[in-house]
Amino acid sequence: MSKRAAYNSDADEQPPHKKPSAAATHDGDDNDSDTIVVCEISKNRRVSVRNWNGKIFVDIREFYVKDGKTLPGKKGISLTMDQWKVFRDHVDKIDTAVVGNN
Repeated sequence: MSKRAAYNSDADEQPPHKKPSAAATHDGDDNDSDTIVVCEISKNRRVSVRNWNGKIFVDIREFYVKDGKTLPGKKGISLTMDQWKVFRDHVDKIDTAVVGNN
């Protein structure tokens, strides 16, 4: 079992990360027409929503620059809609825990 499969029970459902092309759309770096970059949470981290094989994923991922092109890195997570809903429903508890640890 790979590290990814060991930590992610939905490893078989995760979308592959496509390399950008010169004719990129949305943010200028992604050639997947079914990907919307929602926000950049830091210089090299993005939150995006993508449609892959008819399923929608929320992708939180690090990117890196190679030969002048921005490419997706291995570090990140793609959440199914069920996983996203669980995460979204627990944001208040996460915020409380963060404040409690400051």
